[in-house]
Amino acid sequence: MSYIGTMSTDDGSKINQLLKSFPSGTVILSSWLREKGYSPELQKRYRKSSWLESIGTGAMIRKGDHVTYEGAIYALQQLANLSIHPGGRTALNLLGKTHYLELSPKSVVLFGDRKEQLPIWFSNYNWEYSIHYYSSGFLATNLGYTEMEFKSFKFKISDPTRAMMECLFLVPNRQSLIECYEIMEGLNSLRPTHVQALLEHCNSVKVKRLFLYLAEKTGHEWVKHIQLDKTDLGKGKRSIVKGGVYDPKYQITVDKELESGG
Repeated sequence: MSYIGTMSTDDGSKINQLLKSFPSGTVILSSWLREKGYSPELQKRYRKSSWLESIGTGAMIRKGDHVTYEGAIYALQQLANLSIHPGGRTALNLLGKTHYLELSPKSVVLFGDRKEQLPIWFSNYNWEYSIHYYSSGFLATNLGYTEMEFKSFKFKISDPTRAMMECLFLVPNRQSLIECYEIMEGLNSLRPTHVQALLEHCNSVKVKRLFLYLAEKTGHEWVKHIQLDKTDLGKGKRSIVKGGVYDPKYQITVDKELESGG
């Protein structure tokens, strides 16, 4: 007798209701299913009956469903209540802000709170991208997001202001300051009040100084409305780039190309 034949009508009805209400292309977490009354034993029966298939410990998808990293991010945010999100270059690329820099991105940059880690199932699965995850508390977790619609579901990513700050957080070891300047050039429509709020809730002196330096360097109109007296820029010099040029206003050492206007 097949295992499917041993399932009760109630079991089949229950999984049918679940799958109808759950967006396709997303990961389903075992922990979330348990909270909804689906015992580990029942989940095992669903896998044996070919309703669900495992993609790693604690994570499943519909049998035969094609799931991308976006569907996994949906699960982390909506089912596990984590703040992990596409940020930095990835968010800017999704928002169409870096298309002239990178036509075909081969990596995905994710950010999350300093207490959050990627689950093992996420790290071990082949998402067809190189995943780079950074956990940090340098920005408030409740500011600077926008919703991205993907297939049948939505998930949050960094908005342009937050994503720009995340790029600067990775300077100079994982992100080029010159590239950040090129990205900043395209951010001419940022809202000053939103920028101000993120600056005031950012605890990285390096990020704040670089952000303001690049914003002024690109000559955007919104920069004039930023209240520097409300932004803690710390004290002392910061050497961002070795062998660079010193900017006295923000007390940072930056690439020679930026100061020479090249």
